[in-house]
Amino acid sequence: MQKPKAVGPQAGARKYDILSALMAFALSQDKIVQRRVMRIMALITARYNWQRDELCVGQREIARMWSVDERTVKREMAVLRGLGWLVQKRKGARGRLSVYGIDLERMMEDTRPAWPLIGPDFVERVGGRPQAPESNVVPLRGPVPMAGEGVWATAQARLHAEDPVTYGAWFHGLSEVEAGQGRLVLAAPSAFHATYVRTHFLTRLTSLARRIDPTLGEVRIEH
Repeated sequence: MQKPKAVGPQAGARKYDILSALMAFALSQDKIVQRRVMRIMALITARYNWQRDELCVGQREIARMWSVDERTVKREMAVLRGLGWLVQKRKGARGRLSVYGIDLERMMEDTRPAWPLIGPDFVERVGGRPQAPESNVVPLRGPVPMAGEGVWATAQARLHAEDPVTYGAWFHGLSEVEAGQGRLVLAAPSAFHATYVRTHFLTRLTSLARRIDPTLGEVRIEH
């Protein structure tokens, strides 16, 4: 994927690409994620300095912009830092505001599952890979999984057979890091990915894994 820089001759187009990816991703998620993405988009459009990669704004101003209290701002900013979308460059002290940068590359990678919702031209432009115009299926990042030895290998094949779009967006990127003693531990490529899978798919994954191996007691998603 091209590293999404938003300065230079094509800066305007790059900014629209980043905001478009965030918009499509938010609309495909639940209300909690939608609100969170809208909040970071508000900061980007209103207060982010693209050239200097700096976001310098106080909690009181953010609270006013988001129509929330400062406690909510503090909590949401911590979540955004945990996702890797916000990077603290200078901590506020003695009346000075904290300065943040935005990891645009991480942001684009985390919104990748929603790119096909915008269109194949967008996928080709920002991802560097062509996609057939007629296809509205999320492209898989790797070969179709085959059932093999181990719970996760078998589960991958079944997940793909049941729903290749969801598999390509959320399950393909998971890798097995531990299996045994009644536990299956999977690693996600990003903190956001791990949180989303835990929130929306953990019950499904646990049920499937237990059908494959009845001795399994726990499935964990880590980053």
